[in-house]
Amino acid sequence: MNYRILHRTVYDYSAPVTVSHHAARLKPRLTAIQPQPDFALEISPAPAVRTMHTDYFGNEVCFFSVQQIHRRLEITASSHVTVNRVTQPELALSPEWKKVSALFREKAAEETAGLHQFRFDSPLLRATPELVDYSLPSFGRDTPLLAGAQDLNRRIFADFKYDPSATTVATPLEEAWRNRRGVCQDFAHLAIACMRSLGLPARYVSGYLRTRPAPGRARLTGADATHAWFSVFCPGVGWVDFDPTNNLMPGEEHITVAYGRDFSDVSPVSGILVGGGSHHAIKVAVDVQVIEEERP
Repeated sequence: MNYRILHRTVYDYSAPVTVSHHAARLKPRLTAIQPQPDFALEISPAPAVRTMHTDYFGNEVCFFSVQQIHRRLEITASSHVTVNRVTQPELALSPEWKKVSALFREKAAEETAGLHQFRFDSPLLRATPELVDYSLPSFGRDTPLLAGAQDLNRRIFADFKYDPSATTVATPLEEAWRNRRGVCQDFAHLAIACMRSLGLPARYVSGYLRTRPAPGRARLTGADATHAWFSVFCPGVGWVDFDPTNNLMPGEEHITVAYGRDFSDVSPVSGILVGGGSHHAIKVAVDVQVIEEERP
C-alpha cells in the first residue's frame, strides 16, 4: 500500500517569541515493511540552525532553532511511504509468557540486554498491583505470550471507551485507568504498563492509521490524526504489534514513525522557547492519502 502523508503543526503565540529550540520526530521509520520512505520537512520561520540525528531508539529527529522574533511557527512534514503486506506470526505457537518473563529476570544475555529498558518503569508509566490483577485473566499459567497479548488487546478495547474529550497528551495513565476512557495514547500506555507489570518487554509505537470516511461522506483533507499502539517482544519472533484502540494487529494500514518506552520518547514535536506569553494555540492537521495508481 502506498501513502502520501501531510502533517502540519501550527503554533500561534500570545506574545512574541525571541528564540525557540525544537525536536521533530516526524519522519517515518525505515523498516522491513516500510522500505525507503521519502520525507521533506518545511519550517517557517526558517531556522538558523537545523540538523538531523538518530536518537537512542533509532528514530530520525530534526533538531532546529528559530532565532528571529516570531508569533507563529509552522511545521509541515510531507512523507511518501510504501507499507508492504505483514505476515502475522502464529500466536498460539509463541513461547509461554511465564518462560519469557523468567528469561528476562535472569542475567541479561548480550542479545537481549537492550530489551530490558522496555521492561521497567518509564517517565510516564509504572507497574502496579492493580495492573497485575487486570492483566492476569489474559495470561493463564501456560498461555502463549502472543495469545495473551492479543487477549489483553481485546479486553482493553472492550473495557475502555474511546473518548477524545476525556484526556489530553498530558493526562496521566492513572486518570484514564480510573475513568475507563481515553484515546489511542492512553490505551497503548495501559497495554504497555500491563505487559511490564508481568515482567515482559513492551514498547510504544507512534505513527498514522489509514482512516475511511463514513458511508456517503466525502473524505476531508486534514481530518486524519496521529495514532499509537504497542509492541511486544517475543523470543524467536521479534517485535509484534497490537492496536488496542481498534482491537487488531497492525498491518498495511498502519504507518510507523517512531518507537520508544512511552509517548515522552516519541512526541512528534517538542521544544523550549523564550517569550510567547502565557499561552499559545496549537493546530494539527494530518492527511493520510492512499495512492492507488502507484501500487506496485
